[in-house]
Amino acid sequence: MLELATPVQYVKGIGPRLSEALAAKGIHTVEDLLHYLPFRYEDRLNPRGITELRAGEMATVIAEVRTSGLFRTRRMPIFEMTAGQGRNRLKSIWFNASYLRDQFKPGQLVALYGKVEPDRVRGELQLVQPQFEILADSSDPLSANGQNKLAESLEVGRIVPIYESTAQGRLTSRWFRRTIHSALENLQTSTLDPIPQAVCRRGGLIPAREALWKVHWPDAGESFSDLQESRTPAHIRLIFEELFFIELGLELKRREQKTRTGVAFRLDDRVREAIKKILPFHPTAAQKRALKEIAADMEKPFPMRRLLQGDVGSGKTIVAFEAAIIAIENGYQVALMAPTEILAQQHFFSARRILEPAGYRVVPG
Repeated sequence: MLELATPVQYVKGIGPRLSEALAAKGIHTVEDLLHYLPFRYEDRLNPRGITELRAGEMATVIAEVRTSGLFRTRRMPIFEMTAGQGRNRLKSIWFNASYLRDQFKPGQLVALYGKVEPDRVRGELQLVQPQFEILADSSDPLSANGQNKLAESLEVGRIVPIYESTAQGRLTSRWFRRTIHSALENLQTSTLDPIPQAVCRRGGLIPAREALWKVHWPDAGESFSDLQESRTPAHIRLIFEELFFIELGLELKRREQKTRTGVAFRLDDRVREAIKKILPFHPTAAQKRALKEIAADMEKPFPMRRLLQGDVGSGKTIVAFEAAIIAIENGYQVALMAPTEILAQQHFFSARRILEPAGYRVVPG
C-alpha cells in the first residue's frame, strides 16, 4: 500500500528513471502525483454508431477489427486499421506508427476515440490519430469479459481526464491516467483528512480521498461545464485545501513574528505635529484611518506586518511618508524601497519635495 509521503518511484510502473522525469515537474511523492490535476476533460461517455458519425466531431466508436496494415509513403509510414459494426466499416489512420504493426488482430473488439475527418480520396469518413483500447481478443470478442473491460476502461465510456504530457512526450496523458488510477487504488484507506472535520462540515466540503478520485475520475452525471471550469465539489475541495494551508502558513508566520522583539515607537504630540507639518493637503478619512492603524502597530513591541492597498492616486505614498516620520522622530533612519528604478526615482523626488522643506534629509540609495 502507498502513503502520501511515499516517493513516487515506488508507484507501480514508475521506477527510478521515470521518477527523475517526474521530478522535473515537481512531482516527488505520491501526494505530488495525485495533485497533478487534469488541465481539461473529454466527454467519451456515449459510443457512436458508424452511421451516426459526422465530419468534424470528436467521437467514441466501439467496433470489431477487420483489417490492418502498415503502408509506406515517400514522406512517412502510415498505419491503417479498418473496424466494423455489422456491414458498416470505419477506417482509422496513424502517422509514423510503425509500432502499431502487430497491435491489431482481426476479430478484436476495440474502442476508438478521435476526430472524424473526411477521406477525400474515397469519399468516406475516417478517424485520424485516434486513441484506442483493445477490449477483447479475437477468440471471443463479444464475451462478457469484453463488456466488463469496456465498463472498466479508462479511455472510453466515461469522462476522461487530459493531462499535460512531459519528458518530451514520453509521459503521455494516457500514461498519467493509468499511473494515477493505480496510485489511487493502492493508497492507504486510513490516510487522514488534512482539514479538520469541523471545517469540512462548515464549508460543505467532500472528503479529501473522494475529492482526489472525482477530480481525476468524475462521475458520469457530473456537469461537464463545471469540470472544464474547475467548479465541481471535488475541485472546490482541493482549491479550498490549498488556500487553507496558505492561510495557515501565514497565520503561523504572524504568530512567530509576534514573539520577536521589535521597536515600540513613541507617538506623542511632538510626533503628531511633525506629521502635520509635512502634509501638502488635508488627508482624507481613509488616509487618517490607515495611518491610525499603522501607528497603533508601530507602538507595539514587535515588528509590524501590514499591507497598504489603494487605487493609483489614492494617497498611499503620503501615508508611507507619515509612517516614516514616526520612525525618524523616534531617532531612527528610514529606507524606502521600490521594485523598479523608475518608481524609485519618482519616490525620491516626491520625498525630497515633501520632506526636505520640513527639515528632513533625503538621499538616494
